[in-house]
Amino acid sequence: MSPKNKIKLNLLRKKLDKLDSQLLKIIKKRSEIIKSVLLLKKYKNEIIDKRRISTILKKIKKESIKRNIDTKVTNRIWKNMIWAYIDFENRKFKKK
Repeated sequence: MSPKNKIKLNLLRKKLDKLDSQLLKIIKKRSEIIKSVLLLKKYKNEIIDKRRISTILKKIKKESIKRNIDTKVTNRIWKNMIWAYIDFENRKFKKK
């Protein structure tokens, strides 16, 4: 890689690092909302709502197309995020 391209690469990586920091703030906010949602659930079997998951993924696909974002990328990100939060809810669930 040329020295000029190394400089460009480092600048782009700094931009990515800044975005990652913003994403972490958003994930923190999302996690707090998920905790509030979990308090409303009485039974552990209420954690997975297949209809809601389907609705979310369809909405994300539609928005991705509208914004010209690769739908396979956004689908994978959202599926992983949904299942990560399902795991989070299962670990944090306390029977009332």
